[in-house]
Order: sequence, then C-alpha cells, then structure tokens
Amino acid sequence: MKLLKRILLFLAIIITVVLLYLIFNGYILYKDAIDEKSLEDRIAELKEDEHFITYSDVPEYYLDAVVCIEDHRFFSHFGVDIFSTLRALKNNIIAKEFKEGGSSITQQVAKNLCFTQEKTIYRKIAELFVVHDLEKNYSKEEILELYINNIYFGAGYYNIYDASMRIL
Repeated sequence: MKLLKRILLFLAIIITVVLLYLIFNGYILYKDAIDEKSLEDRIAELKEDEHFITYSDVPEYYLDAVVCIEDHRFFSHFGVDIFSTLRALKNNIIAKEFKEGGSSITQQVAKNLCFTQEKTIYRKIAELFVVHDLEKNYSKEEILELYINNIYFGAGYYNIYDASMRIL
C-alpha cells in the first residue's frame, strides 16, 4: 500500500510540474502578445475599421444563429465551454493530432485578436489569459460584436460587412 501511495504521489508531482510548465509557457506567450500591443489597443484598432458593424446594427436572428451554431452556451459560460473543450480533447486524443479546437466564441476572439492560427498547446493556454481579460472587461454583447467583425467567413472575407457585401 505504501508503494502505491508513493507511485501516486510521484505521478501527481510529475503531472503538476508538467501543468505548471505548460501554464508558464502559455503565460509568457500571452504576456509577449499583450506587451506588443494591449488588448484595448487591438480592440480600438478593430473598431476603427470603416466596415466595423455594431452589435445593435445586426439583426437579432442573425446573432442568435451565430451563437446557436458556434457556441450555444456562449451566454452561460465564463468564456470557455468546458463540455466542448473536453469533447475536442477526447477527439484529439483518439485522432492523435490537433483535429478540433473546441473553442468558444470568446476564445476565437482572443485568438484572432492576439495570436496566429498555429495550433499549439501554448497558444491555447495563452488564449485563456486573454479570455479572462475579455470576460472581465467586456460584456457578452461586446464580445459577440468583436467576433462578427473579426472572424473568417470563407472566400477571403474576414468580417460580417465584407461577407455580406461580397467585397474583397
């Protein structure tokens, strides 16, 4: 019994060290991104775009559809949808690759504002720090507004205005 307890303690220590290492490196990536340009400056720059569309200018049924398709628990979670994340983690383990991200709307805003599209565990952890900042300082409506103005719609369109007007 003592041997089993020692093995479990050793495994717990290893897991803790690995998690701390991942979190530390994710935090460094977050800090570098925020030191390069603050989140507030990134958002202000996005809002200065001539094609920026405000939340109130978008039909409610469209916003409801976006939330329903992209992150149906958006208004009830704290920026991370634990269920989607666990589902994606399970599928990634089964596939033995980063197949799914399980990102919430807030996580996608964080990624698009501050990071590249490169799929790494460090970026996903760094996103969590930005998600915390977004959820603490902006309403869900403001985050959704940022989302529709900074998400890829396909065919070269990166915001709702361009996608709706079919402008390149």
